[in-house]
Amino acid sequence: MIDDIPANEFEKLVIDELDALPDEMVDDLDNVVFVTEDRPEDGSLDLLGLYDGVALTERGQYGFGELPDRIILYREPLLAIAVDLDDLKDQIHVTLVHEIAHFYGLDDDQLHELGWA
Repeated sequence: MIDDIPANEFEKLVIDELDALPDEMVDDLDNVVFVTEDRPEDGSLDLLGLYDGVALTERGQYGFGELPDRIILYREPLLAIAVDLDDLKDQIHVTLVHEIAHFYGLDDDQLHELGWA
C-alpha cells in the first residue's frame, strides 16, 4: 500500500496514463468525462473505477442534451492495492482500459476473458 497521495497529484497521474493510451482507444470517446473521487458512494475500498453512462452499443438517439457519461477512478482503493508508484500507474492504466471498454460495450465477463478484469 502506498502512503497517501494528494488528490491533485493523483489526478495528474490519471491524466498522464490517459494521455499514454493509444489514440484508437480514446479518439471515439464522445460525451465522456473522466473524474477522480476518493471513494465510491458506499465508502468501500473494493471498487477501483466505474463507468457511469450508456454504452456505445446501447445508444439509440443519443447526443442531444444528455449529460456526459463519466468514467470515475477512485483514489483510495487504488492507493490501497498499489505497492509502489509504478504499480499505482499500472493499476490506473488497467482501470482506465477496463472502464473505457465498458463505454464500448464490453461487459466484465468479456474483459475477464481478455485479461482486463
